[in-house]
Amino acid sequence: MTVSLKPISIDQKHILENLYSLYLHDLSEFNTTLDISSNGNFEFDSFDLLWENEGLTPYFLINDASIVGFILLLERPFLKKEYDYSINDIFILKKYRRKGFAKALLMKLFKQKTGRYFIIELETNRPAVSFWKRMFIDLDIHFEEEKKIIDNEPCLIQSFQISNHTQKA
Repeated sequence: MTVSLKPISIDQKHILENLYSLYLHDLSEFNTTLDISSNGNFEFDSFDLLWENEGLTPYFLINDASIVGFILLLERPFLKKEYDYSINDIFILKKYRRKGFAKALLMKLFKQKTGRYFIIELETNRPAVSFWKRMFIDLDIHFEEEKKIIDNEPCLIQSFQISNHTQKA
């Protein structure tokens, strides 16, 4: 497995939009406010902001030469002072799930970008909650967790520190 992170350029926006629609489709199982648009896709209404605001960085997850997913990383100056990064969205195409791609992606990301992170999951999204708990164990990451209502949805917020010393070989 040769996994890499590749920043998504504005000219690849249409590819990310297609993948993001699949991501929102998966997420709609856990969020009652998500629904398809009149053209039959799940749409993110502020998509252009990803290339207009510094600190919003989408990446493709590449295995060999194939796109297997994406991650949306928030960082400064977009984030507040308390955190350096937030993994806002992570999506792996279904045929690549449970094969170690997400773990390899996170290991690569954390090696490149150390600092204070947070992630947010819908409490009802049991697969995401389980995924993150498993990643914390597998990567030996200590995290703090709190429950909070965000946009009228019960959420879990996990925060953690990544340093060169927290990396597993």
